[in-house]
Amino acid sequence: MRRKITFFSFISFSAIVFIFYSCTKLDTTNIGGDLIPEVDNINTFADTLDVYTTQGVFDGIYKDTTKLGYTDKYAIGKVNDPLMGGTDAALYLQMKPSFYPFYIGKLPKDTIVQVDSLVLCLNYQSFWGDSTQPLQLQVYDVAPTSGGLWDSVYVYRDINFAPTLNNAISAVKSVDVRTMGNYVKIGKSDSANNQIRIKLTDAYRDYFFSRDSSTTGAFRSDSLFRLFNNGFAVVANAANALVYVNLLNATTRLELHYKKKNGGAVDTVYNNLYFNVGLNGENVRRCAVANKIVRTRNPLPNGNDELYLQTSPGTFANLSIPGLSSLNNRIIHRAELQIEQIPDPINDKIYTAPLYMYLDLVDSGTANKWKPIYYDLNPNSPYDPDFKTAGYPYFPSNGDVDFSYFGGYYREKTDLSGTRGYYNFNISRYVQQLVTKHTPNYQMRLFPPHSFSYPQYGPVLIPYKNPIAYGRVKVGGGSNANPAYRMKLRIVYSKLP
Repeated sequence: MRRKITFFSFISFSAIVFIFYSCTKLDTTNIGGDLIPEVDNINTFADTLDVYTTQGVFDGIYKDTTKLGYTDKYAIGKVNDPLMGGTDAALYLQMKPSFYPFYIGKLPKDTIVQVDSLVLCLNYQSFWGDSTQPLQLQVYDVAPTSGGLWDSVYVYRDINFAPTLNNAISAVKSVDVRTMGNYVKIGKSDSANNQIRIKLTDAYRDYFFSRDSSTTGAFRSDSLFRLFNNGFAVVANAANALVYVNLLNATTRLELHYKKKNGGAVDTVYNNLYFNVGLNGENVRRCAVANKIVRTRNPLPNGNDELYLQTSPGTFANLSIPGLSSLNNRIIHRAELQIEQIPDPINDKIYTAPLYMYLDLVDSGTANKWKPIYYDLNPNSPYDPDFKTAGYPYFPSNGDVDFSYFGGYYREKTDLSGTRGYYNFNISRYVQQLVTKHTPNYQMRLFPPHSFSYPQYGPVLIPYKNPIAYGRVKVGGGSNANPAYRMKLRIVYSKLP
């Protein structure tokens, strides 16, 4: 699935000047930049505004319907996080021939004299959680569906979907992520590392090989193939980590190991079925995939003192800053939302924080909807969050957030309270517009997404930089008793004559 946004054509320089400069009637070239004048309380001043916070969760009317694209990392495993609770991630995928009629063998005239094994292989990318506890993985057969096929060309499954399963077709495989870099021998001369290898049962191996097109004809077409092999499920029976796999890597495959003969000596070989992403003529449908993520959360706080932020499918924080409404006109050099982690030195090393946070606005004109923050996502890519300006997208072109300007990425610092993580957001241009033009002071939403969308404007899925279900963090709310952890908005400004 293409997940990059294709928006509109190149925007002229005059339009940029109109949107960003004429609205304030100020020279904003240096406003909100990294070069902030020194606060001397003569020409330049600093204020801190209170932020009022409450806890939110993507559930009920806010149900998380994140969909993964083919290029995403897919998660498998179980986690029992003492802060957030349980997570269970299962992967469902198909492996298909790239053409039909398909034959098991390197050549059409090969004779299979002995079957050896079927091995389901997944390209390992990374993990999240406790690396010291092995994952216990097992493979199941996906049942033939009734009332429609789950690999429909037109259907992309979200993180709430799971197909119906038949019986287990592998023993439990113990996976130690600390050894994923070790090479494993494959066949007589090949080897691979960073590969999760799960051998399927002999009974399923025999069943699979018996369906060769030379016998039952199950390899003659895509529709016949799916009747006996509609895909695999990889589930975790026990674990305290999520492993992430890449489906498009060539080492993600179903290996068919056997001995064959073609008029000469018997040779031990293997060939593969892969995760196919497109159509090959009219005969091969794309392979289906789904990644069901189930959260079993501990009770959440109300959010005044502390907030629990968890990557999709996750949680969010509601923010309001009433003090912005009473600010008079001034030059905003910097308006920075500061978010501080409340550290847990032991568990934070195992259950690490999200890599990126995102901040947007409550769309007051649409029930239960949000919209992008004005101006600050990418000052060099004009956009209109209200989607009312002709020729302007509602989000920066191609989904490009300028993180070096906007912020929102995880960093660490050490002070008298110890070492902890933090996130800062630069919302200087948004605040400048608010104090100059007295535009609405919107409530905000803070969360660590894998991706998100604005349904009032269309179904486009905007990718962010967090892998699915990767990361959680406890941060200070706006009323936290410890000033070092308290969420706040710091403004550096100059008065107007």
